[in-house]
Amino acid sequence: MGKLTAKLIKAAPAGKKLGDGDGLQLVVTEPERGKWVYRFTLAGRAREMGLGRYPEVTMTEAREKALAARRLAHNGVDPIEAAKKDRTIPTFGALADEVATDLSHGFRNAKHKAQWRMTLAIYAAPLRDKPVDAIMTEDVLAVLRPLWQTRPETANRLRGRIERVLSAAKAKGLRVGENPAAWRGHLDNLLAKRGALARGHHAALPYADVPTFVAKLRERDATAARALEFAILTAARSGEVIGATWAEVDIEARLWTIPPERTKGAREHVVPLSDRAVEILEARTAVRRGDFVFPGARAGKPMSPPAMGVVLRQMGSEATVHGFRSSFRDWAGDVAHAPREIAEAVLAHTVGSRTERAYRRGDALDQRRKLMDAWSAYCGPTPSANIVAFPANRSA
Repeated sequence: MGKLTAKLIKAAPAGKKLGDGDGLQLVVTEPERGKWVYRFTLAGRAREMGLGRYPEVTMTEAREKALAARRLAHNGVDPIEAAKKDRTIPTFGALADEVATDLSHGFRNAKHKAQWRMTLAIYAAPLRDKPVDAIMTEDVLAVLRPLWQTRPETANRLRGRIERVLSAAKAKGLRVGENPAAWRGHLDNLLAKRGALARGHHAALPYADVPTFVAKLRERDATAARALEFAILTAARSGEVIGATWAEVDIEARLWTIPPERTKGAREHVVPLSDRAVEILEARTAVRRGDFVFPGARAGKPMSPPAMGVVLRQMGSEATVHGFRSSFRDWAGDVAHAPREIAEAVLAHTVGSRTERAYRRGDALDQRRKLMDAWSAYCGPTPSANIVAFPANRSA
């Protein structure tokens, strides 16, 4: 093998059969496109085996597939029949869950396990239904690009985890060729290097501007707009909102319970819901379809991770979804005069020793509900809603 070049393929007319050697051919179907065929003889009978379409299957990948088929035929095994038996290729999602389970035994803490599963479930959602051998570089880029500039750390971890899953697929014989999520010599030629990415805090809107922004946001009817408003009112992380399911919500009790596997700290986080947050959920029940509170365009899938950011850009804001958590935290100290531990508890941050946290657990929910109601009122359309939630506490 090795006779073919990209130049020869580019110049070949439709219908031309280009031999690469040792039985591998490319049948050109249209300019710069074709199908790979491996010709072999087994038990005196000439056979042809399809190896995929070009350029989806590269020359290198086609040669690897032909070599694997040749070895089988040499040992008296029909590679076509062998391929039929092995045709059940798992989806990326199924293999990702399997790899996460296998690797989790070596993880040091539950937080790392939860983050692995969360990033591959939420941010890599567009890949999950694809057969693991069908994932190409453009598929990986489509997942990484929305996060690469705005959330570089998350994007880099996601890339590494996708690479691990696809490497496992190759080790199991489920795919061949280069890993489309590999960085060195591959994605480093297509994406900005981490050193060139923006650093620092997430861009946040000053809390004084939040009511005006929310008023304009409420003029929009899109699912992403309601998800963004819900994220602002609950001070939750974007991934938590995107992955929210109806099973987590208790409208009657006015609580949203996020399970450990979906939180950054790998701990259950109970969010008290304000009147407006409940109003959003009740409106969502009228158009409910599936398990997700904020579903995506595809049935059974959550909303796309970049969707809320798109709403922000459309409204001319340079803030990030995550930045509204900072807006809330500044307001909680400057306006509401909330005790530090209550404000941090709303953000699901760990404050104090284990003993201190256990001691506060009893009344923290009531205090957090008071703060969230005040925040929702502050985000309302009238200035009179700008109230002090904890007038007796004058320190942030």
